[in-house]
Amino acid sequence: MNLNKAMIIGNVTRDPESRSTPDGTPVTSFSVATNMRWTDKAGQRQDRAEYHNIVAWRKLADICTQYLKKGSKVYIEGRLQTRSWDDQQGQKHWRTEIIAENMIMLDKAGSAAANNSAPAEPVTPQPPEEEINVEEIPF
Repeated sequence: MNLNKAMIIGNVTRDPESRSTPDGTPVTSFSVATNMRWTDKAGQRQDRAEYHNIVAWRKLADICTQYLKKGSKVYIEGRLQTRSWDDQQGQKHWRTEIIAENMIMLDKAGSAAANNSAPAEPVTPQPPEEEINVEEIPF
């Protein structure tokens, strides 16, 4: 059995870039930064950012383009894929990407979820839910 699954929560580092393949299939790419914080031996707080290349296809591509922007907090679930190409000088380049299968917007104002198998209607941001007071629960 094999498993190729990536799950990240982070911030979009640039507005999603949308384009179409020659046959008209929508594809969107963007980057997400995840941060790691720790305290070193000297007691100093350290931060390290990791940047992830994300590619979304078809309906999920349209949703990402429409709702995500630089700074958005997002959960991405997908699979890792590495592709290679030769530049004009003949040098080989490699790029590892997360091919998005699910996306959940985590910003408080207008959270919405998108799934690659979602129905064709667009996902609309929902107003924030009312806060529930524990004392008001009847049991």
